[in-house]
Amino acid sequence: MSHILIIDDEAGIRDTLAMIFEYEKHTVTTAESGTEGVKLVTEGNPIDVILLDVKMPGMDGLETLQKIRQIREEVPVIMISGHGTIETAVEATKLGAFDFLEKPPDREKLLLVVRNATQKKQLETQVKIMRERLQTKETMLGASAAMRNVRAMIDRVAPTEARVLITGENGSGKELVARAIHSGSKRSQAPFVEVNCAAIPRDLIESELFGHEKGSFTGAQNQRIGKFEQADGGTLFLDEIGDMSLEAQAKVLKVIDEGWIERVGSSTGKPIKVDVRVIAATNKNVPDEIRAGRFREDLFHRLNVIPIHVPPLRQRAEDIPMLVKAFGEEFAAEAKRKPQKFDDEAIKLLMSLPYTGNIRELRNIIERIVILTTSDTVKRADVESLGVAFSMAGSHKSFDTGGNQQAEEFARTVLTPTDMARIQSTESEGYIISSRDNPLQDALSAESFQDFKDRAEKIFIEERLREYSWNISRTAEAMNIQRSHLYTKMKKFGLTKTKEGDEEIVDEEVEMGE
Repeated sequence: MSHILIIDDEAGIRDTLAMIFEYEKHTVTTAESGTEGVKLVTEGNPIDVILLDVKMPGMDGLETLQKIRQIREEVPVIMISGHGTIETAVEATKLGAFDFLEKPPDREKLLLVVRNATQKKQLETQVKIMRERLQTKETMLGASAAMRNVRAMIDRVAPTEARVLITGENGSGKELVARAIHSGSKRSQAPFVEVNCAAIPRDLIESELFGHEKGSFTGAQNQRIGKFEQADGGTLFLDEIGDMSLEAQAKVLKVIDEGWIERVGSSTGKPIKVDVRVIAATNKNVPDEIRAGRFREDLFHRLNVIPIHVPPLRQRAEDIPMLVKAFGEEFAAEAKRKPQKFDDEAIKLLMSLPYTGNIRELRNIIERIVILTTSDTVKRADVESLGVAFSMAGSHKSFDTGGNQQAEEFARTVLTPTDMARIQSTESEGYIISSRDNPLQDALSAESFQDFKDRAEKIFIEERLREYSWNISRTAEAMNIQRSHLYTKMKKFGLTKTKEGDEEIVDEEVEMGE
């Protein structure tokens, strides 16, 4: 329920309103003057909604409203008056009042307005939290010289209108660079619109970028506003522009040169003016693409006003401890658990990996470790089994190092015989835990995150059962869960030992199935 502050100089009104709200299980605080009400707000008392009288001796309602808005702008204020006029209501609205009610207010309308005000405050709070989380996720972390150079370039470029071409490997953080440029620009309050050129079929890319009119092609049942129009006044981020068709490249070039677009199927012949800053990114070597005839040289020169290269993670390994800490805290918060500490050996191993998937790969490894480990400290063995083995499961024989000596050494030294035995053990030991031969590969082939978590949990429980020779009591104790909970999980995942000649090991105290 909500905490409501009533500010009115008439005791009868205060008591009546308090009785209505307290009957609805709300908490009520009252003040007999604007000065007292402002003091309560200033003291930081929990307040969700304020009901404020307009006509009061001393500090009147409008002056009180202004002071409250200066102190707690997020709290909605509902004005009430027995002498209300349209002019007063308009002035109160301009000063930030949520609504204006005449005395005596209708009970149902009063409760409805308060409920709407409360919901508005809750939504605004949720939006604020989501924005803070989004900003945290979009923060470019790293103290290495390479990242300092990237940030310095962003600071120089962001306030300008110059087009930027960002290059770098997949997962290296090109989108974060684009968003940082937008956030630091004069367009930061306008839209940031992203287009993944590699994910859109060639025959639909023009419709996606420029929009289309109803009936312009089969399936065009409604008019569609394109990304250029959506980004008007803001920034358009063309991600993986190296995968865009030559025909679409020509049209993008025209828009950049002229500042006009025309929707697909437009019959008016009237172009639409757009004001867009274009930032593009690619993981390809654009000069090579130009020589191969797959990218227009003139478009390259239009986009490459300011080139920014994002280094791969393996070239800035000193940033990995900071990234591990940030990702670990993020996923621990999502799981509502205390952040884990990664010991020195675990960090050392994480810093030695080749990271062909760059930051995205590291992020996935940390998320997996947070989900599947229960201890407060993550050790090297956890990284080997849940980071390395999972990432390479089923692919170690065909691991392509691309001639990278560090990667080859990694494949030989980190993927130890123990790791390989772990990957292959389910077939040799005859445990029924999956419809596939390789449980790790089975988990990685999940179609959804929830499916992945279920499969990974199954593997984790099977590992612990095998470690404790299928002794239910010891396994449950090691996992810090109740035996009944372990039974439930085993039943859910069909975990039974079926190797011929082996007896199924059950609880020391309770028969399986109790």
